[in-house]
Formats: sequence, structure tokens, C-alpha cells
Amino acid sequence: MGKAKDIFIKPIKARVANDVIKKIHYSGKVVPNSQIHFGVFLDGKLEGAMQFGPSINKKGTMNLVKGTGFNEFIELNRMAFSDVLPKYSESRAIGITMRLIKKLYPQIKWVISFSDGTQCGDGTIYRASGFHLVDIRESDALRLNPKTGKVVHVIQAHHLMITKEFKHWEKTKGYQLKYIYFIDKSYKEGLTMPILPFSDIDKRGAGMYKGIKRVKQATDGNPLSSGGATPTDTLHLSEVLS
Repeated sequence: MGKAKDIFIKPIKARVANDVIKKIHYSGKVVPNSQIHFGVFLDGKLEGAMQFGPSINKKGTMNLVKGTGFNEFIELNRMAFSDVLPKYSESRAIGITMRLIKKLYPQIKWVISFSDGTQCGDGTIYRASGFHLVDIRESDALRLNPKTGKVVHVIQAHHLMITKEFKHWEKTKGYQLKYIYFIDKSYKEGLTMPILPFSDIDKRGAGMYKGIKRVKQATDGNPLSSGGATPTDTLHLSEVLS
């Protein structure tokens, strides 16, 4: 297997990125309003994709950073990597992609993304990639199937929501975490909410992976640091608010 430095990132067409996301992402769904798409290649083969688009609540989200123009921020709303990619490919891919966005889309000053501990994890790759943690909130997005004993995320159980049985499934609480990356570092001064220390993740009991509490401490994601969690897939804002 190669090393993370062997991966190659470049823009790809929406339909190509959509195919990758549908095959690899835990939700099996794409975000229709995604506008920017990057492919993650290893040995010339497409093994992952990252998609960016405007937040649904664009006006509300832009107010997180004072002085932000309507088109000066974007949301990382889908990211999926195959198991073929080497360890630490996620954080390297994010770093390269942010530099590409700065070059190709200079109007974009910062990027927002969400991590769902109930379905994937608490955002180790964001912490390893220079994102700032700005919010931690409780979520009850998981439901316990009384027949199978397995938990199901509401976005995967949309077809069950209209049934009477589903309404009575036990809610399993977890946490969603909000992260911001400043492409233009000067915009950090306009942040309207405090940057939270990563230690708050454990203090709040928000350290999770696929709905299960982590036993190791949340760190900055540096492989040389102790603890940490398995890298996570990204969550779209509409799913956080559901």
C-alpha cells in the first residue's frame, strides 16, 4: 500500500463525484446543491471524492463570521474515501483541497462542516486539518430498532418515518460538532462564537464513533498525539437540523 503523500487531488465532474459518494458515503446520497467537486486518486484510480456547496441556511451561516459576503464561504457537505487509500489520506486531501479552493475560487474565505458522532465520528480529521471547533450540540438522530436491536440513523430510515412503529422507536442520543476552516486567516477575527478547545469534546461526553463512546481522549488528530478517533465522514447541515 502507498503512503498518503502518493495521493493526487484534482477537480472532477459532478456526475463522477456523485457516483463515488453514492457508492462509499454512509448515507448513500449526494447533496443536490453541491457545486465544487474534487477527486482523490491513487495510482491513477479514483478512490474518493469531496463535495462542497452553499449551506441551506446561507444567511444564518454567514453571520457566524462578521464581514462575510454572501458568496465568501462554502460547506464541505460530502467526503468519502475508499479503504484502498493509505492512512492519513483524509487530512492530506483536505489540506490540498483547501489550497486548490484558494487558488481556483479566491472569493471563498472560509469553509464550514459538521461531524455526526451518532453516525460516523467526532471529527478527528478536521482537527488534524486545521479546522476550529466552534459548537457541540446534542442530537437524537439514532433510533433503536426493537426487533433487531440495531440502531438506525434517521437519514437512513426516511422510508420508515411515516409508519406508526417508527415513531415509538427509542431515541439514542449523541452529538453533532461544528467545525470551521479559515482559508483567509484574517476572517478568523470576525468569528462571532468562541473557538472551543478540543478537550471540550470529552468534557461534554461528545467523543463518539458510530454512536459509541470513545475510550480514548480527543486530540488535535495529529498521529503523534495520544488518543484520537477514527476519521469521519462529513454531515450536511440539513441533516444536523433534522
